[in-house]
Amino acid sequence: MSANREVYITEVAMRDGSHAIAHQFTLEQVRSLAKALDEANVPYIEVSHGDGLGGSSLQYGRSLTDEMELIEGAVDVCKQAKIAVLLLPGIGTQAELKQAAKLGAKMVRIATHVKEADVSPQHFALAKELGLETVGFLMMSHMASAEELVKQAKLMESYGADTVYVVDSAGALLPFQVRERIRALKDQLQVHVGFHAHNNLSLAMANTLVAIEEGATRIDGSIRCLGAGAGNTQTEVLTAVLDRMNIETGIDIYKMMDIAEEIVAPILPQPQEITRDSLVMGYAGVYSSFLLHAKRASEKFNVDGRDILIELGKRKVVGGQEDMIVDVAAELASKKK
Repeated sequence: MSANREVYITEVAMRDGSHAIAHQFTLEQVRSLAKALDEANVPYIEVSHGDGLGGSSLQYGRSLTDEMELIEGAVDVCKQAKIAVLLLPGIGTQAELKQAAKLGAKMVRIATHVKEADVSPQHFALAKELGLETVGFLMMSHMASAEELVKQAKLMESYGADTVYVVDSAGALLPFQVRERIRALKDQLQVHVGFHAHNNLSLAMANTLVAIEEGATRIDGSIRCLGAGAGNTQTEVLTAVLDRMNIETGIDIYKMMDIAEEIVAPILPQPQEITRDSLVMGYAGVYSSFLLHAKRASEKFNVDGRDILIELGKRKVVGGQEDMIVDVAAELASKKK
């Protein structure tokens, strides 16, 4: 197993995948998965509530286990992998970031809506004070042009981001759109460029390969596709594909296959696939974590979940506005009467 890496993969199943299991990770599951990923030489492993630090709430879904226990447990079993956490300003607080760093987290990914990078300078400043590696995570990147994306990314770079990610939160980007966005960031930024995909239009792998082709070197994946919506780029598949392309990730492919089969598959309540709901999220361009919320609202108000998601897309609702899902469902139900 080579220690050289041309592409650095961050495994996000224990953060993004938290959405898919309604934030019900146990400490034992996280310790087992983190240990196995560490042994497979995955360089970064993200652990937190699906909506980031502080996300456990009625609004976003209660966690079964305190995320700080999960972070501490993951740190405890990893010998080489760095534990990353996600922080959405307005959901997570500085106190939670300090606690995560104290427990051993080494990277923070500070996530904002693609047009709201200016809410994050104090969070980058604190992360630097804490000695953390910093990532700017521009969510819903399909909602901004390449020019706007560069403007927002340069703000994050100026705040202290070591890497800036194009985040396809809705799985809505098409390959040519990924290409123009990554190319624009590579042309304009001095820091690393990353890409985070969702598979709602079955384009996560293709889009990821386009991003790498354009120079992205920080890439997200979720093993067994354990992520929100239809999941992310499937990590074990990505490592195998990159190996076939002679692009070095440093990750043990056989071990990743075994982890997916023996540890992650039993966690999944059902196989990750492109359902009509996850497909419509990509089609409508809505935040992937809206899926379970939309399903519940669909059942409660007896309206088609696709209609809810399409309407949310028309209204350009973003992460943090989950309360709008119920409002939209209620409005649609009222119109049916």
